[in-house]
Amino acid sequence: MFCEVVFECGTMTPMKKHYILHTDGGARGNPGPAGAGAVLYDEKGGTVKETYKYLGEKTNNFAEYAAVVLGLEMVAKHFGKNQCKDISLTVRMDSELVCRQLSGVYQVKEESLFGEYMKIHNLQVAVFPEVTFEHVPRAENKRADALANEAMDQG
Repeated sequence: MFCEVVFECGTMTPMKKHYILHTDGGARGNPGPAGAGAVLYDEKGGTVKETYKYLGEKTNNFAEYAAVVLGLEMVAKHFGKNQCKDISLTVRMDSELVCRQLSGVYQVKEESLFGEYMKIHNLQVAVFPEVTFEHVPRAENKRADALANEAMDQG
């Protein structure tokens, strides 16, 4: 893999590479057969890596959280823990609730979601020091949605 180090003018600090991770989870029925999907894009919008996973019988909100976990784990595995400290990551999802909970605007009150929330928090602390969460319209999350549906179809 080619690794480029870019320095800002007048400094010796490498600029962080920026990546965008789209995640989506869903359940057919609530709860019902659930799946999660994630797609990593580079700064220019090129697909770097994607994944999906069947989750079993889960709620829609659980699947949304599981999709973020799945995506962050994919990125960590792809780059390695040490290199993840040198990237900035924006996680985009179409679940406004999950986005606001992960951004600290809302509290996680549902017990069944707390485990997934803590997995994400622990990944942030240990692997991704520069991560932000953004809500996007469903129309801007089509590939992650398609992967989540593929996972549900395979389940």
